[in-house]
Amino acid sequence: MLELRPSCEHCAKPLPPHSTEARICSYECTFCATCVETVLGNVCPNCAGGFTPRPIRPARNWKGDNYLGKDPAGTRVKQRPVDPAAHAGFAAAIRTIPPEKR
Repeated sequence: MLELRPSCEHCAKPLPPHSTEARICSYECTFCATCVETVLGNVCPNCAGGFTPRPIRPARNWKGDNYLGKDPAGTRVKQRPVDPAAHAGFAAAIRTIPPEKR
């Protein structure tokens, strides 16, 4: 199950479990939509994958104890600010390749 990390790894913006601004890569690196669009160019600085909106875990127990009350969001902050200039160099050749073909 997803950790649902609490904040953007670059700018530290809070990303609570119900946030529609959270973006994750396949390794669950977590960034806010603004950083993904303006700093990262949809290229994960850790794996070079693309990003997708993070799913919302239900707050209410609708079925089978699959909800935040039983499986709470993560609290461990991963703060790894990206050097925009270094990332631009890294991502230059990659960003033109669709994430599903990287």
